[in-house]
Amino acid sequence: MAAGSALSLIAAAICLVVALAVLAPAASGDGATLESVPDLVKAMYINIESFPCVRLLNLSGEIGCSNPGSEKIIAPIVRFRKGSDRLVQPSTVLLPLDQMSDFFLRVSNDPELLRKVSGVLIESSGVNNNLQGLSPDRKFPQDAFAPYSNHTHDWNPAGSGIMWNRYDFPVFLLSEESTQTLGKVSDKNEKTGNGYKPNVAEFDLVMQTTKAQTHDSASCLKEHSCLPLGGHSVWASLPPIKNGSTEHQKPIILAVASQDSASFFRDRSIGSDSPISGLIALLTAVDALSHIHDLINLKKQLVFAVFNGEAWGYLGSRKFLQQLDEGADSVNGINRLMIEQVLEIGSVGKAVTGEYPSFYAHAAGNSPASKKILDALQSASKSLGSDNVKVTQAASSNPGVPPSSLMSFIRKNMSTSGVVLEDFDFHFSNRFYHSHLDNPANINSSSIAAAAALAARSLYILASADSVVDLMTLNTIKVNVSLVEELIGCLLTCNPGLSCGLVKSLISPSSSSCPSHYVGVFLDDPSGTQFPSYADDTSRFVWNFLADRTSTSAGNKSSCTGKCGDEGEVCIGAEVEGGGRCVVSTTRYVPAYSTRVKFEDNAWHVLPANSSDPMGVVDPVWTESFWDIIGLRVYAVQDSTYDWFILLAGLSITAASYCAVHVGRTYILKVVKRD
Repeated sequence: MAAGSALSLIAAAICLVVALAVLAPAASGDGATLESVPDLVKAMYINIESFPCVRLLNLSGEIGCSNPGSEKIIAPIVRFRKGSDRLVQPSTVLLPLDQMSDFFLRVSNDPELLRKVSGVLIESSGVNNNLQGLSPDRKFPQDAFAPYSNHTHDWNPAGSGIMWNRYDFPVFLLSEESTQTLGKVSDKNEKTGNGYKPNVAEFDLVMQTTKAQTHDSASCLKEHSCLPLGGHSVWASLPPIKNGSTEHQKPIILAVASQDSASFFRDRSIGSDSPISGLIALLTAVDALSHIHDLINLKKQLVFAVFNGEAWGYLGSRKFLQQLDEGADSVNGINRLMIEQVLEIGSVGKAVTGEYPSFYAHAAGNSPASKKILDALQSASKSLGSDNVKVTQAASSNPGVPPSSLMSFIRKNMSTSGVVLEDFDFHFSNRFYHSHLDNPANINSSSIAAAAALAARSLYILASADSVVDLMTLNTIKVNVSLVEELIGCLLTCNPGLSCGLVKSLISPSSSSCPSHYVGVFLDDPSGTQFPSYADDTSRFVWNFLADRTSTSAGNKSSCTGKCGDEGEVCIGAEVEGGGRCVVSTTRYVPAYSTRVKFEDNAWHVLPANSSDPMGVVDPVWTESFWDIIGLRVYAVQDSTYDWFILLAGLSITAASYCAVHVGRTYILKVVKRD
């Protein structure tokens, strides 16, 4: 009896020991208590803060990134190093930032490497100055729209063109914190002795166009798996003009800037130098001019326009010109034939390379009107005196104006008189054009302030026409340097970002995340232009800012939350708590989307090319795919050896349990027989 009892105890002990051996690894860790399923998920998975490259389409195909099918992608994480860059299995590539351009160019031309790339994670660490340049755009951005035949000029020497290729694997830009996390994870994978990589990345970047098998803009719009790129441009006049007034209308001096940028990564389209420095300079110039009281007596009318969608086929400027031709309500009060001169403020954030800021004026042709703009810039430069703001006419060896909204005006009318003010002559001074690295560290606030002062005084001189310029008034036009700094903080930084006091005094921002100036997709029915159900934060801020700075007080002092009662009045700050106020201002939204698409029967349709619209003929018609959820997370997967161990341990427990039951049963039967 004693021997049988001992045998039973031994069998039970074996079961307990084996069970503990199996469960011990699962119980080990940091001692955290798992009290719920969410706690377990949090312990198993690391959600990675990152910014995706998404799928865009045009009339001829696709660009950007997507999972190759409708399923998630799971692959081990491997750091990609120069000199040891061979992949032995399908992998998630952790890529240093300085290798980004070379890697994607190689993937596009190396089928063997492509087969081994399951996904790519780009490290965000690295100081801008350590890179000679990183621009995923082409060397001549949007060359198809150029109003001249020389398309080989390298305006953007750093351009690699990688953002215009199609990648059938997910790509994410990591945040600084996530870069450190993934660095540690990849180090763990490298230290495994048997070649097994236990830490994997799981990508959820499934695009609706991939699932629907719609691989161009025409088919995806037809199947409702995408939307056209677009948004809202804004224009305003100073002083206000009466709607529909053509009687005694003055010639127009049009000052323009762009508000959108592009990037390999959708939500990191910051565009500090190109083009937001120009936008900030324009807004600051408007602010400076708004303090002059005799503008109504000037011989020409000042009109300011901020175009959206310029990085994707000059959507805003082309739609603006089309609306002018059609006499649409969005441009009521101005006439294209009355636009006499155009001054565009381009990239102006890097003009301070020496002791003083130095700008370049790129003129459209040699017309007398264009020469007057150049003369006005020179006169404004001289009037700034000790500020030593220099402006030089760009080299005649350039093929024409650089990539700019002015190209739309020239293609519409080759006799257009205009000048683009830039911080470069032959080539972009911005080494990070259309890159996520075109951030606030890439610009100089004093350069933007100098451009604003130069533009404001030039516009006053041009609006004075051939009359004698009031030098006393000219010298009172001074820019608010603090406003420049404030706008940089609001439009380009994460803190305060669009939560800054200036923005929140005019609108209620829809997002508290870091500013990004990607154009987005056009969500509205275009017929409701002046009261759009959706306009992005930047467009709404620009509208309210321009309406405020170009306004005169209205007779009705009551608060408003939308429309004002009298004609010519608009409601500023309608979104803020307590309501806005009605002012007299000619400030309008203009839809910004391709002239080749039309919203009809509650859907978008591609229109055939029209020979009377030369820019429409070459318009790619950009669209963005729908998606459900975009996600990236990391977790550990046990080696198959461990799985075999678990199986064998389970079998051992089963066998030991069987033995214990059999021995116990035999013992009990013997005891019963004796009794």
